[in-house]
Amino acid sequence: MSSDIDPILRDWPYRPDEITVRVVEGEDGRRKIQLRLDLGMLQMEFDGRPDGRRIHDEESWFAYHQRRQRDHDAANPDGAPYLLEPEDCAELLREGVQYYHRYICFWHLGHYELCARDTERNLRLFAFVRGHARDDRDKLRFDQWRPYVTMMHARAVATPLVELEQWDAAAGVLDAGIRGIERFLEEYDQVEQAPRVGELTFLRRWKEEILSKIEAASGSAVDTVVATPDLVDRAAELRAQIELAVAEERYEDAAMLRDELRRLENDL
Repeated sequence: MSSDIDPILRDWPYRPDEITVRVVEGEDGRRKIQLRLDLGMLQMEFDGRPDGRRIHDEESWFAYHQRRQRDHDAANPDGAPYLLEPEDCAELLREGVQYYHRYICFWHLGHYELCARDTERNLRLFAFVRGHARDDRDKLRFDQWRPYVTMMHARAVATPLVELEQWDAAAGVLDAGIRGIERFLEEYDQVEQAPRVGELTFLRRWKEEILSKIEAASGSAVDTVVATPDLVDRAAELRAQIELAVAEERYEDAAMLRDELRRLENDL
């Protein structure tokens, strides 16, 4: 069997303006995720580490260090805490990026529950590193992504609820995501930056839209929305932001902006 993947790539063209992902059946009979890139593709497992490896008989480096931390604490109840060295954090960061690639694929495939699983996993990873990394720079290297992953987790959990028109539950999920990002800003004394945090702005706007649907369902809201100049201007602004995000290959940002534009166009 040839190792050349050119035949696969020729039959599956790369499209730079979108995330191209699909599910295939592997030779082992299990489903695999394939993400098309400009120079090839990534293939990932549905469960466990995306690359399919096991680490010291554990599912991942994260699970391995969790086990070591539990063993350390049991053996040293009054001793020094378990610490992650910089090389440990480097392994955990590379692993976290694998889960990032996979949850983005799950999102675009519409596997929202699996996207929620992997985003929740990375949020727990960030908390573990915050609690155990020796170097504060390693803590920040992970934690800087907390607002984004919090937003993606809220989207993954809320989207199926919105599709089922479970407005109260969806609003509760978004509110939890909003509070999570607000706590992040408080911890880093950046509360004044809240209006400029795109993830927080997105979740707040979506929650407002859902609350308006709750009011409409209760008969207390107006049934129609007037296409005001502000709404029209916002739609134009979103289209420009989408074009810029695509040009800069920030595809997840573009997808988030497209979602907001679709909702706005429905109102218009």
